[in-house]
Amino acid sequence: MSLFLGIDTSNYTTSASIYDDESGRMLMQKKLLPVRQGECGLRQSDAVFHHVQQLPEIIDRLFDGADGEITAVGVSSRPRDAEGSYMPCFTVGLSSARIISKINGIPLYTFSHQNGHIAAAIYSSGQKRLLEERFLAFHVSGGTTEAVIVTPDKENIFNVFLAAKTLDLNAGQLIDRTGVMLGLSFPSGAELEKLAAQNKEKLKNVKTTLKGADCCLSGIENRCRKVFEDGASKEYTAALCLAHIENAIDGMCSAVFEKYGKMPVLFAGGVMADMIIREKLSSKYESYFAEPVFSADNASGTAFLCSIKYSMQKNI
Repeated sequence: MSLFLGIDTSNYTTSASIYDDESGRMLMQKKLLPVRQGECGLRQSDAVFHHVQQLPEIIDRLFDGADGEITAVGVSSRPRDAEGSYMPCFTVGLSSARIISKINGIPLYTFSHQNGHIAAAIYSSGQKRLLEERFLAFHVSGGTTEAVIVTPDKENIFNVFLAAKTLDLNAGQLIDRTGVMLGLSFPSGAELEKLAAQNKEKLKNVKTTLKGADCCLSGIENRCRKVFEDGASKEYTAALCLAHIENAIDGMCSAVFEKYGKMPVLFAGGVMADMIIREKLSSKYESYFAEPVFSADNASGTAFLCSIKYSMQKNI
């Protein structure tokens, strides 16, 4: 039995996971960073401070449920695999992982936060076969709205190529800003989905602006605000917001397929935990989704990648 530790300190969540590569069991502990009521996020300096406070607690809880020694540690050290990709909050996890690696004399592997999301979706959907073929992965969250083409790589596990993105607002930001406008707490995804599910009115003019395969979402925020100020119910406004996001993802997917050909689609990121969006997209494509608990920010994908990287290097 080999146990692999994953750590992820994103802009929204402190998380750590342990993956048992023999049983396939995944242990996970995570905690949202505190955000004041009425606000839509945190400054990086505040995120770093809260991660420093929360990570020891997360690690303590995680190891209370673990039995055995850690073989290797993996950590999210950057937002994505792109030159210059950097965010201060990830330095907290990286520093802790380096200490754990040094003290225990075990390998340390670094990954991007985005690749961790993709790996978490692969693990939780039971589609490990995707690691051996080309597929399209959507990473849709508060910090990212991207579609990347993923291809196998013998050294890096997989490589990603950016095929489509948002040109302004991220889908998660749209959800949170709409939710806060409606008086919901941050993050607003789960509460907004509940409101949308209660809507009984027919939605009007659900259209999204696309430029090639890229989407523009800022206009949707303005429209949701206007219809609400003009008297639309909270339920209708919530449903309108989610319908626009589903329409944008659908349009991006179709545009990517037109340019690069059809392929399986994997959906990851906190926004893709929304069952309303999932149901509509799953009926149109050969699609796979991260389980809801693995959709939002978590370190499970990083722990899973850590085990794969360790096996690859062991077999060299």
